[in-house]
Amino acid sequence: MSDTFGLLLKLTIFGESHGPAIGAVLTGLPAGLPLDMKRLEADMDRRRAKGRISTQRHEPDQVQVLSGVFEGHTAGTAVTFLIENKAQRSGDYDQLKYRLRPGHADLAAFARYEGWQDYRGGGHFSGRITAGLVAAGSLCRQILERRGIRIASHIERLHGLQDRPFDFASLDREMDLAQSLEFGVLDPKKAAEMQRLIEEAASQGDSVGGVLETVITGLPAGIGDPFFDSVESELAHLLFSVPSVKGVSFGDGFGLAKLYGSQANDPIIPGGNGTVVTATNRNGGLNGGLTNGMPVILHTAIKPTPSIYKEQDSVDYRTKQPVKLQITGRHDPCIIHRARIVVESAVAFGLLDLVMMRDAQIRLRQETGTGAEPGKEPA
Repeated sequence: MSDTFGLLLKLTIFGESHGPAIGAVLTGLPAGLPLDMKRLEADMDRRRAKGRISTQRHEPDQVQVLSGVFEGHTAGTAVTFLIENKAQRSGDYDQLKYRLRPGHADLAAFARYEGWQDYRGGGHFSGRITAGLVAAGSLCRQILERRGIRIASHIERLHGLQDRPFDFASLDREMDLAQSLEFGVLDPKKAAEMQRLIEEAASQGDSVGGVLETVITGLPAGIGDPFFDSVESELAHLLFSVPSVKGVSFGDGFGLAKLYGSQANDPIIPGGNGTVVTATNRNGGLNGGLTNGMPVILHTAIKPTPSIYKEQDSVDYRTKQPVKLQITGRHDPCIIHRARIVVESAVAFGLLDLVMMRDAQIRLRQETGTGAEPGKEPA
């Protein structure tokens, strides 16, 4: 297996849900980039469990930066983030070691690791591991924002309830609003309805899922590459690595399949000040695997939390006999409101990697004296 991802910028994650600690390592960043620890703490807080709509496992998630940062700036070496696990109750899983939990990785993990995996709290398969991703993603996001690149998400849909869409005529204000909301729903009435729905599911020993809409602004046209290194390829790879993500689409996504080409194509028009834009954005700011300068829009489907308290049918892995499974312990009835910062952090890492690749290519062309325009001889 590989716990490392990235091209120029590389992210490594480590740890298990009930081990001593979890964390992440970022390599490839140049020296001299500022790290705002208060901002990092604020991003970690968005992932923390709170209230009745989250698990009652309340981890402090205090981030220790062990290396790669000196006097508030990157030092050009590996940046290591460590987060101690302090609220484990491993005994909650003693009776579940061989009783395969539906919706979890248990069956597949036994086939892959032959029983040597850490089963407590899902081990390395657990959503707990995303805390390190959020810490690393916070630094990536801070760097992007200094370049004018912003990321914001809202809970577009929870079970059968729909939030209002982003108002793209006032997108900066809408992004500010989304980032200020703890629950991440733009319509206050829908937010209250969604929270009641989560509490109702919890009272029945069940769980719910939903869809996040994420928008990225400030990306110049020309980021990415066709085929295997497309923007969609890199971001989808990262997002599908997040536990409970079961769907990723860009722009109108599957909705484009219902349209004629004349409807799906975004008309290209002058944008003023010598720019070129599209009149619509059905393709989500991406064509041919590259950014086209419009806001990048993506949707991420989060399945209902698999740890539910209802009795379920399962099998004992040792005996291969059917059993009735009753999960105990502390679990989220819904994780989408906590997954919002995780999705944004994964996107921030992927985009920074792609931006660094583009920067490197441009700088190489400039330093080798190649003409800025095709067909022109170098000066």
